[in-house]
Amino acid sequence: MSETKSYKSYFQSALDNVREEGRYRVFQDIRRKRGAFPKATWYSDPTHEREITVWCSNDYLGMGQNECVIEAVKSAVDAAGTGSGGTRNISGTTHYHVQLERELADLHAKDRALIFTSGFVANEATLGVMRKILPDLVIFSDEMNHASMISGIQRSRCEKVIFKHNDLSDLEEKLKLYPHDRPKLIAFESVYSMDADIAPIEEICDLADKYSALTYIDEVHAVGMYGPRGGGVCEARGLMDRVDIIQGTLAKAFGMIGGYVAADDVIIDAVRSIAAGFIFTTSIPPSTAAGALRSVKILKISQEIRDQHKERANALKARFRDAGFPFIDGDTHIVPLMVGDPVKCKAISDRLISEFGIYAQPINFPTVPRGTERLRFTPSPFHSDVMMDELMAALNVVWDEFALKRQKVA
Repeated sequence: MSETKSYKSYFQSALDNVREEGRYRVFQDIRRKRGAFPKATWYSDPTHEREITVWCSNDYLGMGQNECVIEAVKSAVDAAGTGSGGTRNISGTTHYHVQLERELADLHAKDRALIFTSGFVANEATLGVMRKILPDLVIFSDEMNHASMISGIQRSRCEKVIFKHNDLSDLEEKLKLYPHDRPKLIAFESVYSMDADIAPIEEICDLADKYSALTYIDEVHAVGMYGPRGGGVCEARGLMDRVDIIQGTLAKAFGMIGGYVAADDVIIDAVRSIAAGFIFTTSIPPSTAAGALRSVKILKISQEIRDQHKERANALKARFRDAGFPFIDGDTHIVPLMVGDPVKCKAISDRLISEFGIYAQPINFPTVPRGTERLRFTPSPFHSDVMMDELMAALNVVWDEFALKRQKVA
């Protein structure tokens, strides 16, 4: 018992450090309202609740509230029960999984797709197995890549080379240092969710061809959102055939949970056969696969909702611009409002939800670098002008209260 108590002091010290840096994370207790997205109920404590508007959801298109998707989930539960019953190898491959993988392969114009329990696991397991398949592999990783990609690269125990974010010159200088015949893989994202920018995909593919490298792209913040069928930025730019492995998620625009990779048949078969993160994990429930299948099918033929979403994102950016708020005015649907201080960022978020019923989660280190703390807004097709007016009124109040700077309006 005494040893346990002495160990606890280390855990407490670690927590104290996080609190002192102003980056202790508090999970808001909310319940989404079916059919009323982006409205939700917030429980400030077990006895108090209020209606709020959610401004930070990754359910970008509200597909988690789509009646057709909900019905697909319920029908699958009625037909097949709840859990999958095992790993994919041991009774956990249902017809729903097979259909979903075929639909995802078609979405990305690839031979096959493979479903994982999350986008994180898809990245970690796929990148993590690469050295077993490609001995002496070196992985070139964008410095802003997601934690799941970093974890997968670390797990692979490959030689890792980090290149400056979206910097083609730096990437090429580093590629030049390695023999042409040495196995190489360039890992990067399409939409970077915290800085709202997009990778120069075509130019990276050109470098991959020039230096004989595989390409691996994370499209989790783009699938469902971009391209005529929601295949992501690669589809929108006509580049799907040039990227070797496309990784995506079912948990954002598709409104469900799970991740996947899509690629050439032999690549997927090798990952399926060797990656521990796939082999030893119980598969997603049949109902989840059924809901995702329905969502993917809907978004393949629903350009209108993508157009509406783009209009709403642009409308919020215009309001921020007119108010002089310091936000990242990127080419994507994500609108990061820069605060630059972890304590103020958390305090502003708390004030918005408690006083105005507006939920925007603070984004602090290690998700973003210290000094770049922000509120990350993700307007959806269902955020109305009235909701935007309410948001602007609240932000104007708290921005002045915390004496934060504004940019000059042209």
